[in-house]
Amino acid sequence: MKIVIPGGTGQVGTVLKRALSAAGHDVVVISRHPRRRDEVHWDGATLGPWAGEIDGSDVVVNLAGRSVNCRYTPANLREMMDSRVHSARVVGEAIAAAAEPPRVWLQMSTATVYAHRYDAPNDEATGVIGGTEPDVPGYWSYSVDIARAWEREQETAGTPHTRKVALRAAMVMSPDRGGVFDVLLRLARLGLGGPVAGGAQYVSWIHDQDFVRAVEFLVARDDITGPVNLAAPGPLPHRDFMRALRTAWGVPVGLPATRWMAEAGAFVLRSDTELLLKSRRVVPGRLLDAGFTFGRPDWPAAAEDLVRRLRGRAVR
Repeated sequence: MKIVIPGGTGQVGTVLKRALSAAGHDVVVISRHPRRRDEVHWDGATLGPWAGEIDGSDVVVNLAGRSVNCRYTPANLREMMDSRVHSARVVGEAIAAAAEPPRVWLQMSTATVYAHRYDAPNDEATGVIGGTEPDVPGYWSYSVDIARAWEREQETAGTPHTRKVALRAAMVMSPDRGGVFDVLLRLARLGLGGPVAGGAQYVSWIHDQDFVRAVEFLVARDDITGPVNLAAPGPLPHRDFMRALRTAWGVPVGLPATRWMAEAGAFVLRSDTELLLKSRRVVPGRLLDAGFTFGRPDWPAAAEDLVRRLRGRAVR
């Protein structure tokens, strides 16, 4: 198949392109800063020659959007919104204009669309959409607004011959440098991998190989449309998540951090505490109902696999 990945140069795109290329597919990445022969330039907002790659392709997986690993200033939040909405809109325009449109459009979204909660998991059918939770920073609701606007652009796109799926993805864990697993493991190795603000908040995640397999599953299943949670079925509290990560690497202890310490650390790292403090208890209801089987459903075994692969790369 020919698979086009707008915004495919980041960590998730790298994971997906590597696996799909290895499986024998023709993969084309659309990027603002193309560096390879199979990467094509776009500006993420307007139609151009890049749209010719979509015409005649089989699958589009749109991953475009500014990284959330930044300070949540008004300017950065606006850039997050605009980069996601504008890119989803123009991908829809390219598909609508294609003489031979792709049969499926997978649009990246985020598990952050769900409410900050501890009491019950969020699946696609019964999950609570966030934005109105009490006792959380007001700007957290803007992240939900971004996710809803992102999905709305896909929903309203005039692409009647292309099936549409919104990927409400949790954190994709891979051993690649610069990804979220790399950052969390670095903290654990420095002895800083203890619970943050008590550690009761839930962490939702998905192993990189299960993410790829879920994408392949959704491409093959012509009966699935709309939002799908891409998250392992075993979300767990932050304290347990970090304990399993420390165990996988062999770090005996991790210093805990209070909320104000997390704020200070996020400021130094030019990131935001929402990424650490929001309780994302998300489960893959539609994937499981459709018969998808996770290879790494539990975090301790997934963490051990990621550490083993990371160490294997280091000795080569």
